[in-house]
Amino acid sequence: MTQNPHATAPAPAPVTEKEIRAVYFALMAVLGLGALDQSIVATALPRIVTDLGGMAHLSWVVTAYVLASTATMPLYGKMADQYGRRPMIFTALATFLLGSVLCGLAGSMTQLIVFRAIQGMGAGGFMPLAQIIISDLVAPQDRAKRQGSIAIVFAVTSVLGPVLGGFMTDLLSWHWIFFINLPIGAFASWAIARSLRKPVITHAHRIDYLGSILLTTSIVSLLLILALGGTEWPWDAPEIKVCAALTVVLGAWLVVHLRRAAEPVLPPDLFGNRVFNLASVVMALSFVGLMGSSVFFPLYFQLVMGASPAHSGMLTVPMMVGMIIASALIGRAVARANKYKEVQVVGLAVAVAAFAALTWAMASGRGYWFIEPPIFFLGAGLGLVMPNMTIVVQSALAPARRGVGTAMLTFFRSLGGLLGVTGSGAILAHQLQEHGIAQAAAAGSGTVLAPALREVYRHAIANIFGAGTVIVLAALVLLLFMPQVRVEGAAAPQPPQAE
Repeated sequence: MTQNPHATAPAPAPVTEKEIRAVYFALMAVLGLGALDQSIVATALPRIVTDLGGMAHLSWVVTAYVLASTATMPLYGKMADQYGRRPMIFTALATFLLGSVLCGLAGSMTQLIVFRAIQGMGAGGFMPLAQIIISDLVAPQDRAKRQGSIAIVFAVTSVLGPVLGGFMTDLLSWHWIFFINLPIGAFASWAIARSLRKPVITHAHRIDYLGSILLTTSIVSLLLILALGGTEWPWDAPEIKVCAALTVVLGAWLVVHLRRAAEPVLPPDLFGNRVFNLASVVMALSFVGLMGSSVFFPLYFQLVMGASPAHSGMLTVPMMVGMIIASALIGRAVARANKYKEVQVVGLAVAVAAFAALTWAMASGRGYWFIEPPIFFLGAGLGLVMPNMTIVVQSALAPARRGVGTAMLTFFRSLGGLLGVTGSGAILAHQLQEHGIAQAAAAGSGTVLAPALREVYRHAIANIFGAGTVIVLAALVLLLFMPQVRVEGAAAPQPPQAE
């Protein structure tokens, strides 16, 4: 039974440090599961394409996952308030593991893309639910330390993912990169069941299903234009015109709906907060650059530099090491100094320099010694931005909006990554088609490619990183206009409030 939103909430029992640590241990397992899957799949993409074909649709293996997770994030935020955090985490885990089994059994690229979407529908709940639970339990001045602890496990898992994915792809097959999620997911479920036992006060909400459908379909229509326009569909093709019309009509309908719905999927009052608006755009642009570029690291190492899947996984480790150092160590110092904006400006400036250095190194055909240091600084720069931005937004919003605001910030970050992956895939597909080698690329065998084909990939991926440089620079400029937000301490964390 849900609580009357106008009734006085009973005071919750104090949360002990032991209980907080147990919940954090469980959340680390859940977030680690998502990080492991993403990094393993990225490493195995070239081998998957070799077995299933469909190089032109390679980015959709990632895009389908990110699209589904992005579309479900706002719903998880709302339903967590209505039904509780614990039931929604179990729902997310069950959906993710079902998708993992289906992906491991996929026999074609089309099947894999569909099953990755099912995986994404579950993964969409991992990050927002974890951040909402953190805000339930931890006072604002302690969140940076806690976020840093999670960042360590998240980054370590991301480091292990490429290595594990490479070895599993070499020694077994790419199918096992999905089956490995089953024992890890079972452990995460056990940890959640054991630690997250205290009931959370729930509130009566209306789930905005129409708004969710309008939001998802308008995004899908736009992404189809980005992914297939100019390659499989000529720019004047009927399919492009239909998708463009759907994007405009459904987008306009969504705007009207948001103004009229009692509890819309995108609450309009959130957008009256300047900090939230700028933070959402900055995070979206940052992840346009990050996801749009980093997903092609394994492709560059394997197809251009001739590395094996296992070796290419090792070559991405410096980025995660940079994230660990920035998120965990520097993040704690930031919390003590309360200088959240300044450290994010420094982080994005470092990321811009790293993107520019990678663009130059790839375009000029430099070796590992010129590529690996910028990869480290790219991770360090973005590691200063991501956890701190969440803390700033939570501090800038009223308690009644922190749950949905946190979910929406994660939504825009994921949407940026989705646009980045799709746009980058479109750049790659366009360059392959421009050189008349799309079919040759799809039939390519592993890392043994003709020198001319390697050159095409090298220049195409360098262009992707060049675009990432410009986009992250735009995020840095916008960040300069964000108001200062001081994260004030509290005597004790407050329970969720009725909206």
